[in-house]
Amino acid sequence: MDFASAIVAKLRERAARYQELTELVMDPEIAGDGKRSAELFRERGQLERSRELCERMEGLLAREKEAKAILEEGGEDEEFIELARADLESVEGESEALLEEVKGELVTEKDDFRKKIIMEIRAGTGGDEATLFVGDLNRMYRRYFELQGWRVEEMDATASEVGGFKEITFGVEGEGVWRRMRYESGGHRVQRVPSTESQGRIHTSAATVAVLPEAEEAEIAIRDEDLRIDTMRSSGPGGQSVNKTSSAVRITHLPTNTVVQCQDEKSQHKNKAKAMRILGSRLLQAEQDRIHQERAEQRKSQVGSGDRSARIRTYNWPQNRLSDHRLKDNASLEQFMGGKLDAILEALERIDREERIQNL
Repeated sequence: MDFASAIVAKLRERAARYQELTELVMDPEIAGDGKRSAELFRERGQLERSRELCERMEGLLAREKEAKAILEEGGEDEEFIELARADLESVEGESEALLEEVKGELVTEKDDFRKKIIMEIRAGTGGDEATLFVGDLNRMYRRYFELQGWRVEEMDATASEVGGFKEITFGVEGEGVWRRMRYESGGHRVQRVPSTESQGRIHTSAATVAVLPEAEEAEIAIRDEDLRIDTMRSSGPGGQSVNKTSSAVRITHLPTNTVVQCQDEKSQHKNKAKAMRILGSRLLQAEQDRIHQERAEQRKSQVGSGDRSARIRTYNWPQNRLSDHRLKDNASLEQFMGGKLDAILEALERIDREERIQNL
């Protein structure tokens, strides 16, 4: 079998962790803790596939060892030796297919199973045109989410006077949402003739997209003493008052100086709850970025890095061309803006998977 020792070790490690979790969830003390029990069951479920693959691998290794021992010993029973030789050939064939399955499983991370994300889209350079581009991106993503059957929750938005958004934040929930959408983090550039341009010149504007895994309650510990919470009146475009009560909430996480503001709801309590969800996700993302940066030193590229400073895509309106700078091929801008994102997102996922396999 052509299984590298590192691959065998990693698969056995996952199978051992599955067995450990199986014993833990049967512990009466843990079973009585609903939160802890649910967390362990979730991790155990994510490792079940690894356990099954490990059993198949151990079975093939045992067959290979037995067949080789028979062939080394030799003997007068030619039929028995021929059976051993045929079984050894069968093991080799089965191991090739199993190896691909194992590689795919080992590069699957716990975060790949996340079903909730928070997306933030912000206008960059380009003034009013940039805010209109944010509106275009927002509609594009909403169409895609609708096609996927994912649930969208508005969290916060600051509209511009021309009908776009200075920034907009929303939550998305659905099967595979993080695995698919994480590649959208980064700088998005648009090239087109603004409606205000009298001489037909093409302008370039930009927006940034951040895709954050929504933190589970147990993942991030936020202490009350680390927070400064300010309340204020909500306001709309141009300072127009939305309501007369101090319902808008701004939360500052003092240790990291992370600031989150929500004013979308009329209730201060609801705005605070949404702001805390966004804060938790930003803090989780910061920790993931740190871990990813450590791994990136051993990786050739960073397809799924989520680096917001990197320009990942250009939307060229005059030529109806969408160029993702991590891929070689262009796509139809009209189709992409219509919510047909799958071809590009799947291509990015394949690249990231191959990169992970190469670094096993």
